[in-house]
Amino acid sequence: MLAHPGELAALTTAFCWTITSLSFQQATRKIGTLAVNWLRLLIAFSLFGLVSYIISGHFLPFAVSNFAWTWLSISGLVGFVLGDYFLFQSYHYISARISMLIMALSPLFAAFISYFILNESMGWTEILSMFITISGIFLVVLSRPKPGENETKRGNLQLAFPAKGLLFALGGAIGQAVGLVLSKYGMKDIDPFAATQIRVIAGLIGFTLIILGMRKWNRVFIAVKDKKAMLYTLSGGIFGPFLGVYLSLYSIKYTSVGIGSTIMAIVPVLIIPLAIWVYKEKVSFKEVIGALLAVAGVSFFFIF
Repeated sequence: MLAHPGELAALTTAFCWTITSLSFQQATRKIGTLAVNWLRLLIAFSLFGLVSYIISGHFLPFAVSNFAWTWLSISGLVGFVLGDYFLFQSYHYISARISMLIMALSPLFAAFISYFILNESMGWTEILSMFITISGIFLVVLSRPKPGENETKRGNLQLAFPAKGLLFALGGAIGQAVGLVLSKYGMKDIDPFAATQIRVIAGLIGFTLIILGMRKWNRVFIAVKDKKAMLYTLSGGIFGPFLGVYLSLYSIKYTSVGIGSTIMAIVPVLIIPLAIWVYKEKVSFKEVIGALLAVAGVSFFFIF
């Protein structure tokens, strides 16, 4: 068996979510966040059902206990629906750069919550690794000021950005953290594949109810007709709620929530090479140092 399977799964999750973030960035610009959220979960639901049917002969995980169904469903509603809704809403008030900065706090929330709910503890090397990784993420995200942005206000978010946007992003970070902790609590001895499938089902039902309540089905019908947007959504659906979320649950099953979510949080760092290659962006010295810090933090998990 591979050493550090949980940490390796978390690192792979980060790569999946990097692809997902770029795919959904393009898709949401074309068809909107509500349609993308519903369609990505529908894609994931179909893939999980197909694979489950091939492996077990059942489209849904009927063998899972009521306990697991209950807590994993709550986890799916908190993580997929509330967390993602808050994150996407924050983009209306603040830039994605600041939103990702706030989302980087999710590992701290996850570790704090899991301490009380799961009785998980971390040694000094793990805490140091988290600190180094998160410091690198912060440095990278903060090193990209928008053109014309007042540099003197960067250290004081309250004065530089609308409070509503910061609160939405904070809600996204908390939603992601609570979703992971509840997943580990509800998963117990359940296979991560079945656990992720249940979360996706709950998320899909949640967004379906939201669309019904808001009467926004016309946006979904329009979205389906956009072939390029659907390709981006399909890519994001495969690497996001299907592979990415499955690997994230596999990760926290074999390592602590704090460690797993910290490694997953290096997505803003992993995006840099793609930004250089795809968008021909220049990378500052501070961004390079931030990336090195984040990689050094992740390495601590494997060395010690």
